[in-house]
Order: sequence, then C-alpha cells, then structure tokens
Amino acid sequence: MKILIGTKNPGKIQGAKEAFEKYFENVEIEGIDVSSDVADQPVNEEILQGARNRVKNLKKYATENQIEADFYIASEGGITNSLGEWIDINCVVVEDKQNFQSMGISQGFPIPNKYIDEIRETELGTVMDKLFSGKDLKKGKGGINYLTKGEVTRIDLVRNAFIMALTRHINQDIWR
Repeated sequence: MKILIGTKNPGKIQGAKEAFEKYFENVEIEGIDVSSDVADQPVNEEILQGARNRVKNLKKYATENQIEADFYIASEGGITNSLGEWIDINCVVVEDKQNFQSMGISQGFPIPNKYIDEIRETELGTVMDKLFSGKDLKKGKGGINYLTKGEVTRIDLVRNAFIMALTRHINQDIWR
C-alpha cells in the first residue's frame, strides 16, 4: 500500500505509519514537503485548513510527477482556544484514491497563557526548544515528551489522530 504524506517530519511520518499498520499490510509511506498555505503557527480553524491544504497540494504534486498512491495524508499541529483554554492539537486528513476524505484530531495538551503571544509570533516548537533546551523537538518526540516525563510523544499524538481519521475508512459502509 502506497501512502504519500505531506511532510518530511520524521515524527509525523512514524505516527502515520504506526496507525496505518494497525489496519493495512505492506504499508509504504513517502514524505513529501508541501505547503500548508497557513501561518507557520496555525491557530484555531487554520489547523484543519492547513492539513486539508497539504493533502490538496500533495495530490497536485503527485499528479504533476505521475506518482500514484492509495492514500494522501497530512498532519498539521496548532494551538486552539475554541474550548476556552489554549491547547495544542494535531489535525490530520486522510484521503483515498477515490477522493473519500476524513479527518481526525489528537489529544490536546494545555499551553500556559504566558507563552501564547510568543508562540503566535514564532511557533510552539521554537518556544518548547527554548523551555527544554532542546533542538528541533518538533521533529522527534516533541515537547509533549518532556511535559509528560516520557509518557507521551508527538508520535503517539499523531498516530492516534490518524487512527481517528481511519475509522471512516475502515468502516466505509457506515459513511458511504
């Protein structure tokens, strides 16, 4: 099974691979860097829009380069206060070759208000790197690994978001 994911981020690729391997055999994922067409630090609705844009741009790239895939997928992390508190979430989009699309969301973790302005001006990953003296935490286990003292990684969050999105694809008779 050929899957294209709209990122080169190894943590996102690994999370997606783990999710798809729960339901499909012979999973091959290729990461392709495509634009989200949203801010570097997506906020609220931009998070899902960024994931959708990545899938759209990924499909365009695949068409232009004659690459065929069974699934086109993307993950976009961002911050939201839609529930009244600032949290970080990952939104994912999964689209199959028949254009059947679904989305999923990861668990969210709280963000202290005192960092919101700095995060919005840069990115959560930049602030996390500064707080935890890390380097490029967003590309590996993520800042959440430090916040949970090693219990949860970015890979876990992305994997679970993709599992949520895949519920629509592995139970197609309910939605189609």
